[in-house]
Amino acid sequence: MAVREATRADLPALRALQGLLDAPVPELFEDLPPGVTLVSTADGVPVGYSHSFTGDVAHVAELVVAPAHRREGRGRRLLLAVLARLRREDCRAAELVVAAENTSARALYEELGFEAGERLVGYYGSEEEAGDAVRYRLQL
Repeated sequence: MAVREATRADLPALRALQGLLDAPVPELFEDLPPGVTLVSTADGVPVGYSHSFTGDVAHVAELVVAPAHRREGRGRRLLLAVLARLRREDCRAAELVVAAENTSARALYEELGFEAGERLVGYYGSEEEAGDAVRYRLQL
């Protein structure tokens, strides 16, 4: 289960994986975005990725693993690799936002030391069907 830096050749697979997210950033993979994009591969093909924007406080923008490869530890490995890279980039903290009802992702973030912060009411979706989110932060 390899984790490596994404390349332009990975863009079609990244776009396909991005379609699995509830609230993707549509223009993110028009090309390789600035920041850190890592992929988890199976037989050389990306089956998961994480993208983070760097800065004093980095933002983990997207993390997704294909359903057929979930529960294999790929999300954890991707996130650990991203956090290591962010530390090397001299980021002092990492933040992310997750759907309040996504208990499995929230449990992973908490296991890795992220602390839950503010609840973002109506963060996802239209006003009629808006879902809440929780902001998490980890000091690096």
